[in-house]
Amino acid sequence: MPDHAYADHELASLYDAFNPRESSGDYEFYFPMIMAAESVLDVGCGTGSLLHWARESGHTGRLVGLDPAEGMLTQARRRDDVEWVLGDLSTAAWDSEFDFAVMTGHAFQTLLTDDELRTAFAAIRRALRPGGRFGFDTRNPAARAWERWTPSNVWEAGEVRSWNDAGPFEDGYVTFKTTFESPGWDAPRFSESTLRFLDVPSLNEFVAEAGLVVDEQYGYWDRTPVMETSPEIVTIVRRP
Repeated sequence: MPDHAYADHELASLYDAFNPRESSGDYEFYFPMIMAAESVLDVGCGTGSLLHWARESGHTGRLVGLDPAEGMLTQARRRDDVEWVLGDLSTAAWDSEFDFAVMTGHAFQTLLTDDELRTAFAAIRRALRPGGRFGFDTRNPAARAWERWTPSNVWEAGEVRSWNDAGPFEDGYVTFKTTFESPGWDAPRFSESTLRFLDVPSLNEFVAEAGLVVDEQYGYWDRTPVMETSPEIVTIVRRP
């Protein structure tokens, strides 16, 4: 089930304000690959901002956004020149249709079990054409990003304020609660999320098991190598 922050239509409408396109390096990193591909699948497309940008920038090929949260897809459907699909990789049935697939915003970390990871990689491999590539990112557990997910770090979008409150890191997982409040609301609103953190060796084992090949792997959006405490593990894999 999608987190409440994504399924709820009003909270989903705030997502882009809290997460503007320029706030992270992921969009700029993946964008040239998207523009160079004739057909693109955006997994966990959210509000569709990345594919909107591609169309606005002149992409004339096939663009498909996949997301399990109806609230987010309502935002995405503001453009009707992109295919928007409600669902996730467990329901995907594309066969050799895409040159490039992408999963931004650490959405990869919502794949919580080994079976979910295997299902996702198998679906991606099947959806890609031979030689097609898949780009995704996950936070490096050694950087311990969750230690900064505290109520003292507040984001604001108009009158709405938001903050996270993370629990401990346990067996590769972190669960955190996100609070939203606004003077125009009767009460705060909440969403709870759980993320899985994989290190490079564990991640690459799943990639190899799926019959995919790691083409590139970086520790940050500037393409620096993955070091012990790099903040990111940015990976580009290829279907042979």
